[in-house]
Amino acid sequence: MRNRQDSSSGARRAVFYGMSCGIGAGLAVHAMLILAARAEGKPLARPFNATSHWFHGQGAGRLDAADLRHTGVGLATNQAAAMFWGSLFGLYLSSCPRHGNGRIMRDAAMMGAIASVVDYGLMPKRLTPGWELALGKTSVGLSMVAMAVGLGLGGMAARDMEAA
Repeated sequence: MRNRQDSSSGARRAVFYGMSCGIGAGLAVHAMLILAARAEGKPLARPFNATSHWFHGQGAGRLDAADLRHTGVGLATNQAAAMFWGSLFGLYLSSCPRHGNGRIMRDAAMMGAIASVVDYGLMPKRLTPGWELALGKTSVGLSMVAMAVGLGLGGMAARDMEAA
């Protein structure tokens, strides 16, 4: 019975860490996309619309207006991707002994680098985040950095909530 409880507890811990990391990554990316669009003088909905290119085609990256069809799909897609990477990072963090902030952020940076290579190097063009259709390269890079920071902050939050 003890092993079953340990297994169940470990699974709950992994889900908790994954959710926290994914939510952190999604919030950080969304905030950075808004800041990047503003800094580039583009409509705030454009990078979110661009993410819907997997469904609506590349023209989605040129749409300025917010609507459920493009912006909603883009927001949901971005958050689903953040939850995917957050789940992987959360699974890793939950299986390790208590890490300090520096190690969590270092490991989150590594996960962010892996995500960048996968999302923009290995995935077919139609399945990339699509931000490059609406924003410059620097903004795309900063958005990937924001995802890594969000992963790390989410991991620290999970660790701290678990300890409380």
